[in-house]
Amino acid sequence: MRCCVVNEASEARDEKMQAIYGSIYEDLLEQIKMGDYPYQSFVPSESTLVERYSCSHNTVRRALGLLAQQGYVQPVNGKGVRVIYQPHERALFKACGIETFKEAAARNHLSTATKIETFERIAADLRLARLSGFKAGDKLLHIDRVRIVEGRPHILDRSYFLEDLVPGLTRKRAAGSIYEYLEDKLRMKIVTSKRTITAEKATQTDHCYLDLEGFDFVAVMCSRTFNGDGHMFEYTQSRHHPDCFSFSAVARRV
Repeated sequence: MRCCVVNEASEARDEKMQAIYGSIYEDLLEQIKMGDYPYQSFVPSESTLVERYSCSHNTVRRALGLLAQQGYVQPVNGKGVRVIYQPHERALFKACGIETFKEAAARNHLSTATKIETFERIAADLRLARLSGFKAGDKLLHIDRVRIVEGRPHILDRSYFLEDLVPGLTRKRAAGSIYEYLEDKLRMKIVTSKRTITAEKATQTDHCYLDLEGFDFVAVMCSRTFNGDGHMFEYTQSRHHPDCFSFSAVARRV
């Protein structure tokens, strides 16, 4: 019994610390984006931040570490933490994170819509099994969505979801945010996405849905996404109009 009480107390402390450093992270991030700490400037010292937020040094370090991990700041030995974020950087998606279309649109302040072109139940054949990583015979939901950005069809998302892991997913929910439904309603933990990005010759379907205006190729990102149990629940081909294809990532040399 005592072990359970200790574990619950430890979890409560962890949740409280996470809430505090998350709040500090959000506050500093907003100040960086607003230009209070411009590109190449230094954020206040760790001691100053500890006093400002009335928290521990470890809590401040975790908030700064999260900012560094996402490419907003960089610690400089003996000098402090320098801002490396530049406001003119704007990529529709972040290749290093699992970000929904809805979240990317909100981050970039873009007007968007989603049009469902296909919503059907299928069984994976051998060709799809080899392509996706699902097993032949798996029952899948096949969903094609055209993503419209600022009035233009930018992306064709061709997705396959393992039906047993997405119960209750409907055409209407697919037109909103599928991940929002999976996380908020089904309580699924979406953990890892393995991705490849290529340029491919445009297909007749690409020309039909994306209005390529003379382009004969599209940028394609293939994603195999896994839940908290390590099961792949989704395979998606995102086919992008090349005129507006942009991904960003933070790379580090180790």
